[in-house]
Amino acid sequence: MARNRAVVLSLWVLALSICTVLTPALKGRLSSPDYGVDGSQSSQVEKLLDGSRYRGAGSERDVIVFYSHRRRIGEPVYREAVARVLRAVRSKPGVEAVSSPYAPRGSLPLLSADKHAAIALVALGGDTRERFVHAGQLQEAVTRASGTGVQSWVTGFSPLAKDLAQVESADGERAELIGVPVALVVLIVALGALAAAIVPLMLAGAGLMLTFGLIYILSLLLKFDVFLVTAVTMIGVGIGIDYSLFVVSRFREELARLPMDPRRERRRIAQAVGGATATSGRTILYSGMIVALSLMSLLVIKAPAFREFVIGTLTCVTCTLVAALTLLPALLAQLGARINAGSLPERMQPGDARAQAVKGGSGWARWARAMMRRPVLISVAVSLLLVLAAIPMLGLRYGINLGLPSLSGTPSGKGAEVLVRSFGPGMTSPLVVIVESPPGAGRAQIDPAVGAGRALPHESSTALLGARMLAEDLRHDPRVAGLTIGVYPTGALLTVVPAVPIDSSAADALVEHIRRNLAPAVRAREGASTLVGGSVAQSLDFSTQTSTKTPLVIAITLGMALLFLLVVFRSIALPIKAIAMNLLATGATLGLVVLIFQDGHGEGLLGFSSTGFIQSYLPLWMFVLLFGLSMDYEVFLIRRMQETWRRTADNRLAVVTGVEHTGRPISAAAAIMVAVFGSFVTANILELQQFGFALATAIAIDATLVRLVLVPALMCLLGERNWWLPAGLGRILPRLELD
Repeated sequence: MARNRAVVLSLWVLALSICTVLTPALKGRLSSPDYGVDGSQSSQVEKLLDGSRYRGAGSERDVIVFYSHRRRIGEPVYREAVARVLRAVRSKPGVEAVSSPYAPRGSLPLLSADKHAAIALVALGGDTRERFVHAGQLQEAVTRASGTGVQSWVTGFSPLAKDLAQVESADGERAELIGVPVALVVLIVALGALAAAIVPLMLAGAGLMLTFGLIYILSLLLKFDVFLVTAVTMIGVGIGIDYSLFVVSRFREELARLPMDPRRERRRIAQAVGGATATSGRTILYSGMIVALSLMSLLVIKAPAFREFVIGTLTCVTCTLVAALTLLPALLAQLGARINAGSLPERMQPGDARAQAVKGGSGWARWARAMMRRPVLISVAVSLLLVLAAIPMLGLRYGINLGLPSLSGTPSGKGAEVLVRSFGPGMTSPLVVIVESPPGAGRAQIDPAVGAGRALPHESSTALLGARMLAEDLRHDPRVAGLTIGVYPTGALLTVVPAVPIDSSAADALVEHIRRNLAPAVRAREGASTLVGGSVAQSLDFSTQTSTKTPLVIAITLGMALLFLLVVFRSIALPIKAIAMNLLATGATLGLVVLIFQDGHGEGLLGFSSTGFIQSYLPLWMFVLLFGLSMDYEVFLIRRMQETWRRTADNRLAVVTGVEHTGRPISAAAAIMVAVFGSFVTANILELQQFGFALATAIAIDATLVRLVLVPALMCLLGERNWWLPAGLGRILPRLELD
């Protein structure tokens, strides 16, 4: 890479130019989050509604909300405003049916008690990406048609997701404006030179741009949701700076170590690049592979949201590694000694970057020796502290938070506020229950109107009788605000509006009640099958799938990490110790997340309202990411110790040398990660706050309590047993020798 830097840099300029053109178009390829689970009841309902058997029902039920504080719903002006909006939306793409608020729809309340608000039901068809696009077009049409003192908005799952994407984008930009400048300051202090500090930021940007370009190409075949871009940005900036910081630090060390010779300066720079890539470059490759292995364990969860996350983050990690192993060496070779441009005073320079650095006498070396003086006390105290922090994790509860409080200024948010105030919280996204007759049973005639409420023919229809049986039971349930029955050739469609918030445990309990108690009774009495769908049911299925597969994901992650670290470290004790420490750090982080965001002990400080649960997908996303990212520092630290051990066979010297050479870059990398991830705590979206807090906290715990305190103490306790590997196992394992 160093010798052919002109070619490498030219190819990167070309690739980034193409990605710069593709990236702006990525936004138009994104969709709302898909919380479906392969084969679940809610996914079956969505497929049925989007097919020909229930034409006109729509795969999603949205709401047009009308409101005027001056005019009443019976006034001609109000009626004309409603009619004008409905005419405008009926011809829009994806709209399969629209109902008027003035037409009766069973027991569904479409006109508010105070006579100032009204709602129209909209059946929206298509998959998640199509509905995401259609929701935006629908809102534009409603906005243009509104007027005469009557406001109107579209709300529902896709409209809310559409506006949520804009809020998330603003949150991400604000977080970057906070995190990146802080990262630059930390880099200048850590590396002691302005030029050296800018390089990791450039690498992170290049890796991220390449990632977005590839994700756009992948989006032509696959679906990605809007949250993924924010998550990828957060992760890409963090690991991009992290990986390149380690390589730049080692390059400056190698450059300072090699003798100066003006006649062979080119060769000296190439040797320094080669040395940095053979050591730190190889280490970050191993780190990236561990992150990739951890991420791939999520593929056992049969849910599109997890598959999208795995593909997106794997793309990000891969692009970052490609940049760090190709662009970075070429860039370092191009800069050469100019990497030290804009240097701070010598006393503020890293010891490794100075040619006359005194080895073994730095503050980091003294710190390592201090940790090894009382290894038992330190190991027990830190482990106990991490276990105590992890205890709240035992009370973890899953749920899906739609982020309504953060959408108060958006069209869908305003509509949802009126909807909740005038009609109840469940109207935002009703349950959809499909009741189908067995083969050969009587069929009802089609009534394609959304929520048809007229008298229905064929009273002997099994599906109809089953739907009416369900409706009779649900009308007396205090968790139900209203319902209606629609009839189709293949079955009956029951629309149930919860009287409770759709992202609450009470709504989940209502779905469970229908599935476990009412549906079996309908099958036993009428012989009809029942499927419960809608966003509430989908969220419940998603949470159930996540919690059920969690032990398997953890087992796969730990198993793959153990095997990989056996090969990298060629030791029995070191992989087991690394996994145990990572579990402690990850458990402590998740415990703090539960304590703060689920139990609400940080509401006032961080400015949020606790939902009483954690977003369903976040704990597992956090686990695999935290496990992978925190292993970076373990690999970086232990590999440096391994270099000294193989050279001297002195365990204490290996520990001191490893901490001395990696303490500063690990601390700096951790500080940067904390700044980048922690800046997302300022977000308005609760899931971004949870995600940013978890990643920042985990990195802080890992880089301080674990790598710089617990690791030296445990390495001292184990002594030479750290490096023991049975001869038979050593012959089987592939060799990854240090250069």
